[in-house]
Amino acid sequence: MVDGKKMLELIISRQSDRKYSDKPVEKEKLDRIIEAGRMAPSACNAQPWKFIVVTEPMLIGKISEAASAKLIGMNTFVSQAPVQLIVVREKPNMSSKVGSTIKNKDYSLIDIGIASENICLQARAEGIGSCIIGWFDEKMLRKLLAIPRSKRVELIITIGYSLSDHREKKRKPPEETISYNKY
Repeated sequence: MVDGKKMLELIISRQSDRKYSDKPVEKEKLDRIIEAGRMAPSACNAQPWKFIVVTEPMLIGKISEAASAKLIGMNTFVSQAPVQLIVVREKPNMSSKVGSTIKNKDYSLIDIGIASENICLQARAEGIGSCIIGWFDEKMLRKLLAIPRSKRVELIITIGYSLSDHREKKRKPPEETISYNKY
């Protein structure tokens, strides 16, 4: 079992890295990172995700084009990451779908968020940086990766050895975000 204090330190030290070395991510580490996502909990065990692991440099360059908005300086770092993990939303199982309808909550998006953070935390534990990206040309990604039109590309997660400086987290004070027993 992981020590609670060390786990919190890991969570606090995880950041969105936007500068990567060209050092490849070792297969054993990458396998553990992906497994952390695969093993994430999901509503009714729906596991509404598919992870496409991209390591081919030419394809990474094209994915980078789909994610970048150079005019506004958005995601110009994506091509630096030696691994790009594309998170595709799959159809949930019947129980999760019914629950989503009854409760008016899309549990599959919550599940993908949990799996994605598992991936990023495992990457941090492996000494590897990551960044979750939601800004990209979905149509272009579908074409590049032969993703069916019936599927949604939800996220890109860049993965690689970080060259980013560690930044201190800026968060709202606890009294603004935490209460006990009432709002």
